[in-house]
Amino acid sequence: MNHLDAFLNALQADAALVHRPENLRWLAGYTGEGCLFVSKGAHALLTDFRYVEQAKRQAPGWELIQVSGERNYPALIREQVEAARARQVWVETDYLTHDAYVKLAEALPGAELTPMAGVPERLREIKDESEIASIRRAAAIASEAFMRILPRIHAGMTEKQVQRLLEFEMLELGSEGPAFDTIAAAGPNGALPHATPSDRPIQSGELLTLDFGATVDGYRSDMTRTVGFGKVGPELRDIYETVRAAQQLGLDAAGPGAVCGDVDRTCREYIDARYPGSFGHSTGHGVGLFIHEQPRVAANSETVLRPGHAVTVEPGVYIPSVGGCRIEDTVIITADGIINTIAAPKELIEL
Repeated sequence: MNHLDAFLNALQADAALVHRPENLRWLAGYTGEGCLFVSKGAHALLTDFRYVEQAKRQAPGWELIQVSGERNYPALIREQVEAARARQVWVETDYLTHDAYVKLAEALPGAELTPMAGVPERLREIKDESEIASIRRAAAIASEAFMRILPRIHAGMTEKQVQRLLEFEMLELGSEGPAFDTIAAAGPNGALPHATPSDRPIQSGELLTLDFGATVDGYRSDMTRTVGFGKVGPELRDIYETVRAAQQLGLDAAGPGAVCGDVDRTCREYIDARYPGSFGHSTGHGVGLFIHEQPRVAANSETVLRPGHAVTVEPGVYIPSVGGCRIEDTVIITADGIINTIAAPKELIEL
């Protein structure tokens, strides 16, 4: 079943309007601006002159409607809704701005606009073979880029310099671009889970956390490795080994039938017994066209992992004024277990 058919089977309204870029790509293969109109009897792509040729190439099976002048989005959407005789229309209320929603409501006085409630995102949770192949290729690129920079990075370089080198290598290996804003955090900055790379030089004896990913066919990979510079002291070494052990426990707990909350608990209890309160984020998340997708591998998640789920396992320890460590892999859930898409080693590397 293709993505459009899956969405139509899930459609519980007369029609739907899709605006979120990841869902445009998932449903139509289209990466430009605009929106989709979907009903049981029609599927149309609305965009402006800038993207007409792109839309023809990327979404040949869709009716193309060009927006211009007085034939603006609300007017053309009204035409589609009236032609479909749609009385109830799904919209992405979790994506549209308030002003955009108001304009839609004003243009469609005879239709009830109801929240789509994340239906495309739930359908996107389970990846097909093509999607998995793209994620695995993105993961291979990121892993290889990491290995390529190891002989070239050293104490005295800044976090920004390492970030740029890593992103360059991913591009050289075929990535469409970074999967998200690359994190490079050394020394005390490592205590910030989502630190922004700075001009601070990396010091000997520090840990550097690198959180990064590549993009292939729009699909993202996500990995984190923490490396040492010079001789790492016993305190940071113990932090590192604690995270490495916790991450392996999480990988061992993941698999078909595992509950996401249980995977999180496995990592969290191990770390909390050694560094209480130092692991404050969730253990992982889904990965796909967007870097943070469902399911969440979090303490309160009752989602059961199924074949086709692509999720991260990424516990960490963060000690203010001391530093931090995170280790992360993206794994694919299979009928028999997991495929770890990340090939880079996890023993402590001291450069």
